[in-house]
Amino acid sequence: MAGHGGASDERGRLVADPFDYRVTKQGGLIVSRGGRVVMTVGGGDAARLIVALQRADDSQAQHLLARASGNYRRGNERA
Repeated sequence: MAGHGGASDERGRLVADPFDYRVTKQGGLIVSRGGRVVMTVGGGDAARLIVALQRADDSQAQHLLARASGNYRRGNERA
């Protein structure tokens, strides 16, 4: 994989290329980044994530979405 770096690099990417999400009428969650859908979440997972996103500030929401999408490096949560 290209690129090495720590959590600060990941934070920089989340600011420069943030995740976006939208709640569907059915209660699902569509997560996108750069205008492309990266994943959809349904059921109980979507309900829990929506509640967490509503309580989160922008930075926390970005990390929740990154973690949910699997686009988050383990071990870099704390810096």
